[in-house]
Amino acid sequence: MMLKRIILTIGTACALCAAVQAQETMELNLQQTIRHAQQQSPDAQSARHSFRSSYWNYRYYRANYLPNLTLTSSPYLDRAINKVTMGDGSVKFVEQNLLSTNLTLSLTQNVPWTGGTFFVETSAQRIDLFSDDSHSYQTSPINIGYSQSLFGYNSLKWNRRIEPLRYREARKRYAETLELVAAAATQKFFALATAQSNYEIASTNYANADTLYIYARGRYDIGTISENEMLQLEINKLTEETNCMNARIEVDNAMQSLRSYLGIQQDVELKVSIDDFVPDLNIDLQEALMLATQNSPDIDNMQRRRLESESAVAQARANAGLKADIYLRFGLTQTGERWQDAYRNPMDQQYVSLGISLPILDWGRGKGQVRVAKSNRDLVQTQVEQDKTDFDLNIRKLVKQFNLQAQRVHIAARTDTTAQRRADVARRLYLLGQSTVLDLNASITEKDAARRAYITALYDYWSLYYTLRSLTLYDFEHRRPLEEDLEALLR
Repeated sequence: MMLKRIILTIGTACALCAAVQAQETMELNLQQTIRHAQQQSPDAQSARHSFRSSYWNYRYYRANYLPNLTLTSSPYLDRAINKVTMGDGSVKFVEQNLLSTNLTLSLTQNVPWTGGTFFVETSAQRIDLFSDDSHSYQTSPINIGYSQSLFGYNSLKWNRRIEPLRYREARKRYAETLELVAAAATQKFFALATAQSNYEIASTNYANADTLYIYARGRYDIGTISENEMLQLEINKLTEETNCMNARIEVDNAMQSLRSYLGIQQDVELKVSIDDFVPDLNIDLQEALMLATQNSPDIDNMQRRRLESESAVAQARANAGLKADIYLRFGLTQTGERWQDAYRNPMDQQYVSLGISLPILDWGRGKGQVRVAKSNRDLVQTQVEQDKTDFDLNIRKLVKQFNLQAQRVHIAARTDTTAQRRADVARRLYLLGQSTVLDLNASITEKDAARRAYITALYDYWSLYYTLRSLTLYDFEHRRPLEEDLEALLR
């Protein structure tokens, strides 16, 4: 009966090994996992698309401050009976059949200091009267003009302060997101490492429990142990068998999660290998605070929110008060029946327009909008100050935790080694009849807990490390700032 069980166990193990070997296996360490995640993970791809969008928004903003050359034309054909004012002032309905074609080339330049627009243009127009079989030209060789809102909201001035800050924030946010991707990949990597370790522990414990149960049956048959102890070992064996099956399910779930995050479409078996080495770094708190203040996108976000709240107050004030728009245009113009005549001896022309709007009775609507904008500004100021305080406290907390974590890893490693040795000793003592099953179970429990604690300590170290990198955008191990090839990203 015992021989049959051994043969069945060996056959099952061989079948499992064959099934695993039939599936393609990919082995990953932590750094390989992080590189793969920063290239293929959904979060990394989303960060790239978000940065590209921010880049082109910034390009659009910059274009508003550059000269703009535009060619426009709006020809039309009019064949109808229209109301026309005659030379003597009378009005008649006249049948008209004409074609109007025009062409205008204009160069415009926004002026950020005032919010106005300066323009230079040249235009020509031709009208064909089909009823009289005649045509004429009207040209404006040059027109120079300027338009300005005298008391309005100057969006060009505020955008000049806000948009570069927004783009700088986007650049830093992209680098920060890649470090957060590294932290997320680290979490999934160690989740699979923990699951694989649990499976290895469960498999080893099951094999040991099965061996001990077979040994106990022999000792029970000759009467050297009690039935209670033999049944306890049988329970241990069944428990470990259940743990082994549960651990296998845990491995599959963790593997699927990591495979999905890394963007791996193939059904491959992932195996992760843990590097026991961790850099023994000690991060200076003041240096970390300085780097975070300089490099973190959260600081730029706080400054941008302040400026946007001030901009909203300025816009509310402009909308609530006196509004005046001025339009100036000076140039030359001429008409003629021939193209050449329309450019001979041009006459000067001037056009000046001033529009004024002053609210007399608005029932406090404008004043209310200003007060709402001021209240929102004060709220933003309070929130930003609190966010800055929380930001500094978070940096302090993370630095203190990280500076202790390397020592925790070393302690956990020594505990893991010692617990493994103790479990081996307890197992040998039990086989020699010099220890109880309770001592054996306690040693196994301590061994398993020590191994899990060691993996958790490693995860905490790398998670803290990449979190600090995301906040400071600095590589503390190699003492250099984190830089991304944004030009390659935009190609």
